[in-house]
Amino acid sequence: MVDPVRIRERSERVKTPRVPRHVGAGEVANFSSTFTALGKLAYEGAQVSASAVDLNSGKTLLAIDDRIVLPTASIGKILLLIEVSARLTSRDFSGFGILDKTPRDAVGDSGIWQHLQAPSLPVADLATLVGSTSDNLATNVLLRQVGLAAVRQRTESLGLMRTALLDLVRDSRGPDDAPQLSVGSTAELSWLFGALARNEIVDPLTSQRVMGWLSLNSDLSMVASAFGLDPLSHRGADHSTLLVNKTGTDTGVRAEAGALRGGRRAVSYAVSVQFNDDGLAARMRVLEAMRTVGFDLLEYVH
Repeated sequence: MVDPVRIRERSERVKTPRVPRHVGAGEVANFSSTFTALGKLAYEGAQVSASAVDLNSGKTLLAIDDRIVLPTASIGKILLLIEVSARLTSRDFSGFGILDKTPRDAVGDSGIWQHLQAPSLPVADLATLVGSTSDNLATNVLLRQVGLAAVRQRTESLGLMRTALLDLVRDSRGPDDAPQLSVGSTAELSWLFGALARNEIVDPLTSQRVMGWLSLNSDLSMVASAFGLDPLSHRGADHSTLLVNKTGTDTGVRAEAGALRGGRRAVSYAVSVQFNDDGLAARMRVLEAMRTVGFDLLEYVH
C-alpha cells in the first residue's frame, strides 16, 4: 500500500529550499571546481543536475538544478533491486528460486548473462548481476517476475515523485515505448542513497541487501573515477575510502548516484548530464566534468 503520510513527508523535504553550497563552521566544503566544470557543460548546451548531502548532518553541500527530471538510464534499476530485496525480506519468494531466461527477455549491451551458457539462475544471483554489471538480461527477467507495476508502487511508497523506472530494457525504443528506461532528479537520488546507507529504505535488512548488491558495481568511469578505487574489488575501505554507487549510460546520457565515506565525513551524491553526444570530444568533456565532481567529493570526505 502507498503510504500517503510518507509521501507527504518526502514532498516537504524535497520542497525545502536548497543552498548551492553549504560551508558550516569548521567545515572545508568547496565545490567551486564542480560549479565551474558543470557550468561549462551547461554553457555548451547540456542539461546538468547535481546534488550532494552530508550523510551525518543532512546538510546540503551541493545543489545544481537538483529538482529537474533528467534521463538516468540504468540508475532506475535500483528501484527494481529495492522491490526484489523487500520481497526476499518478506519471504514472498526465495532468493534461491530459479528463473529462466526466455527469448522475449533477450537484450544486448551491458551485462554478462547474455554471454553465459547458464539458461537459469537464482533470484539473488540475478540481483547480484544487476548490481555488479547492470545486467540488462537479468533486469528483464527480474522485471518479468515482480512486474513493473509493483516497482512503481514501491517507488511511490518511498515518496519519490520525480524518479521512476519506466520500462524494461530494450535494444531500440519505438513510438509506443517509454522514451527512457528511467528518469530521476538528483535531489531524490542523493536522498535515496543516503536513506539506503542509513538502512531506512523499507527496513534495515532490505537496505543492507541492496547496498550489498550495489557494492559490487564495476563501473567507476564517471564521478567515481576520481576515487582511485579498484573497479573490480572495492567492497571494503581502501585508504579509508568506501564507495557504493550506481551509474547510468545511454546515448547522450551520463548519470551516477552513490554514497561515499572517507576518513572524516560521508556523503550521498547524484550527478546527471544530458548532452549532444555528437562526438568523442563531447563525451570526454562530460566525463571529465563528472570526474571533477568526484575530486571535490573526495576532498570533502577526507
